[in-house]
Amino acid sequence: MKMVMPSWFDLMGLTPDAPEDEAGIKKAAENIKAIIEHEMKNGIPPNRIILGGFSQGGALSLYTALTCQHQLAGIVALSCWLPLHKAFPQAANNGVNKDIAILQCHGELDPMIPVRFGALTAEKLKSVVTPTKVQFKTFPGVMHSSCPQEMMAVKEFIEKLLPRI
Repeated sequence: MKMVMPSWFDLMGLTPDAPEDEAGIKKAAENIKAIIEHEMKNGIPPNRIILGGFSQGGALSLYTALTCQHQLAGIVALSCWLPLHKAFPQAANNGVNKDIAILQCHGELDPMIPVRFGALTAEKLKSVVTPTKVQFKTFPGVMHSSCPQEMMAVKEFIEKLLPRI
């Protein structure tokens, strides 16, 4: 909202119909895709890469993974939304990540990104990826933060997707 602070892209509003910083979102996604490419050059196969984040970081993880040219292992999306949601499912890169596993978690008392927006995002994601691959978990009493139960869900999700090799 034009305040100077660390962020992935500019937030112009926090409602599903608010204008979005399309150029900033796409630039940030390209930065993350460059990190994915770097990790691949270092021997990490893309199917062993999970993108994840909280709030803007979670939003960027969703957008980046769904528009990525490499088949990734999964997405952890905490207290967030799908940026540029109106561009989906068409924006998904030829369905490369159609079967990607997504763990989306949200605090039920989140005043910044209401849980209703998280639920709308989960429904939208089910039109982009295989619906059974989308897990949406809510946590009672949790605001725009995390809790031990949420972190346990993240741990279990990662361990299931990336078994030890």
